[in-house]
Amino acid sequence: MSTITAAITAVGGYVPEYVLTNKILATMVDTNDEWITSRTGIKERRILKEQGQGTSFMAIKAAEQLLSKNNINPEDIDMVIMATATPDMPVASTGVYVASQIGAVNAFSYDLAAACSSFLFGMSTAARYIESGRYKKVLLIGADKMSSIVDYTDRTTCIIFGDGAGAVLFEPNLEGLGLQDEILRSDGVGRPSLKIDAGGSILPPSNQTIADKQHFVHQDGKTVFKFAVSKMADVSEKIMQRNNLTGDDVSWLVPHQANKRIIDATSRRMNLPQDKVMLNIHRYGNTTSATLPLCLFDYENQLKKGDNIVFAAFGGGFTWGSIYVKWAYDSKQ
Repeated sequence: MSTITAAITAVGGYVPEYVLTNKILATMVDTNDEWITSRTGIKERRILKEQGQGTSFMAIKAAEQLLSKNNINPEDIDMVIMATATPDMPVASTGVYVASQIGAVNAFSYDLAAACSSFLFGMSTAARYIESGRYKKVLLIGADKMSSIVDYTDRTTCIIFGDGAGAVLFEPNLEGLGLQDEILRSDGVGRPSLKIDAGGSILPPSNQTIADKQHFVHQDGKTVFKFAVSKMADVSEKIMQRNNLTGDDVSWLVPHQANKRIIDATSRRMNLPQDKVMLNIHRYGNTTSATLPLCLFDYENQLKKGDNIVFAAFGGGFTWGSIYVKWAYDSKQ
C-alpha cells in the first residue's frame, strides 16, 4: 500500500483595494519612503478600510477565489483551519464562520494562533489530518487584519503591517509529493518582545487600557530582528542539510515577509540566488498569517510539479520553523 503524503493542490488569495503607500504614511507619522524602504523593503501595504469587515471577510474572499478557480464544490471540504492572529472576535471561532459562509457545510473548523508562524504551523496540522487517511480535503487559510491592532502614531509598527488573506487546499498524494519534512520551534523568552498587553485574561479591557493604547501591538524591534535573522536562517539551513539538499536542488524559498533583510539573510545561509526567493513584501508589507499563501498565490504560475520548496517563518512568542515541500502540480493558469 502506497504511503499517503499531504500535497497542496490549489491556491487562492485576496488583498484589499486600498493601498497605503510610504508617501501617505509620511503624512501620518515621522517617517519617509527612503527610511522605510532601506530598513524593511516595504513600499506599500493593503488596508481593509470598510466598516464592519474583519479578518473573516478577507478569508472568505481568498477561499472563494480558490474554490472558483479550481471548480471545487465547498461541500466536499472536510476541514477548515483558520490561521490568524486577528480573529473577528474573542471566543467565537473565525474559522467556523468562514466555513459556513463559503458553503463548507460538511467541514469542521477551528482557529490556529501562533503569530506570524500560524500558517506554517497550520501546514503541519493540515498534513497530519490528510496523512491519517480519514480526511481528503483540508482547506488552510491564513488571514490577518493587522490594521485593526496597529497604532498609526507608532513608527516602529505602522510601517510594517498590512492586511490580506491566502488559502491552500491539502489533498492526499500517492506519488511522494507534498510535505516532506518540518522543523518547528517555539520559545517563550520572546513573549515580552512582541505582544499586545491588554484584552486578554491577564489585563482585561478597561477605560485605562484604552487610554494607554494597550490594545495595539508593540514590539522591541532590535530583539525581534536579532532572533528572527538567526532562527529563521538556522532552521532553513538545517532542513536542507537533513534532506541532503543544496542550493541547486531548491527551486524556491517561500519566506515570511517580515523584513527584506531577514529574507536576504535566510537566502544567503541557504546559498540561494534572489531569483529563487519569493518576494512581495514591497507590495503588501507583513500580512502576518497571510504572507506565505500570498507568496504562493503570486508565484503559482511559475511553480512546476516536483519543485523542491522550502517555507520559513518567524513570529511572536517566539515561534518559528521551516517546512520542505515537493510541489504537486503544474499551474493550470
